[in-house]
Order: sequence, then C-alpha cells, then structure tokens
Amino acid sequence: MPGSRGSAPDPAARADSVRHSYTPADVEFMKGMIRHHAQALVMARMAPTRGANASVRVLAERIINGQNDEIALMRRWLRDRNESVPEPVPASVDMAMHGEGQPMHGGGHPIHMPGMLSEEQLEELDAARGATFDRLFLTYMIQHHQGALTMVNELFSTYAAGRGEVVFKLASDIGADQASEIARMQSMLRKMLFENVSSP
Repeated sequence: MPGSRGSAPDPAARADSVRHSYTPADVEFMKGMIRHHAQALVMARMAPTRGANASVRVLAERIINGQNDEIALMRRWLRDRNESVPEPVPASVDMAMHGEGQPMHGGGHPIHMPGMLSEEQLEELDAARGATFDRLFLTYMIQHHQGALTMVNELFSTYAAGRGEVVFKLASDIGADQASEIARMQSMLRKMLFENVSSP
C-alpha cells in the first residue's frame, strides 16, 4: 500500500531527466492522476470527523500519506519538464465537487474521470456518519481505486507511453498498491455487511 512504504518519494523524478523521452500520454497521465488523487484525499480526510471505525481511519490515513507522496512526485516530474502543473488539492469537499483547484488542461471535468465520485456521491459521503459512513467510504473508495487502475491500464496500452523510468515505476506502483487496497477494502466491506446481518 502507498502509505506502508513510510518514506518521501524517491528523488528519481529528477534523475529521470528530460534526456529521457516522454509522451503526451505520460503528461496527461501525471496531470490526471494528480486530480484523481486529489478527490481520494478529500474522501480520506473525512474519516476522522465522521465517526469512522478504527480500521477505516487507519486505511484513510495510509491513503493520505501514500497519495500525498505520489502527488508531490508527479508535480515535480511535470515542473522538471516545464509542463503545466495542476493546482494543489482542494481543501474542502465543496471545492472538490465543483472542481476548484483542479483545472483541466486537457478539457473535461475531474468528475468525468474513471472512478471519480459524482457530486451526489460526494455529498452523500460527506453527510454520512458512523457505520453508514464506513460502508459508503469503502464502497466509493473501491470505485475510485478501480478508476485509477483503468487509468494505469490506459497508459500502458498507449503506444510508446509509460516507458520512462519514473512514469513506469509510479504507474506500476499505483496499479499494485491500489489493487491490494481494493482487495483489503472488499474484505472489510464483506466483514462489515456480515456483522450487520448477524447482529440481533
């Protein structure tokens, strides 16, 4: 999982210098994944104030730590290549719902990216508390992570894309980490639903 590595992003983004070729698809992947991670951070930062159970809070914290590190790496990679860099992550769920702080240089809207929550889903999660929040958080974060896997697969299926050292490693790590987190969240959700059915 991203947070389990417990260290800042490797400075390889600079070592993988502009001498190495990169493609427009690499640039769009980095920009898109910054925006995608931004919504995951908004979701994860809800957990401490929504009565989430301990396991959900721990998961949310690991997501925050890991994806913050990845955002920093992606922003640095873009800056090193004089590419435009998406603004910092939105500070609130309201900003996230309206795409503020996440300009779309390639057109479209962040919510239309794979796995992204709709405004209605974000509002539902924001209003939920306790066990309802836990269930929605896991359900929607699974959806969100599956969207990230789609983005990784699209990158690697694009001709000549994803071959630079940093882009390849980052995309591969995101794919492996988020697939692992999906499996963990599915297990947590099954346990939660079983306990609800079993309770008198």
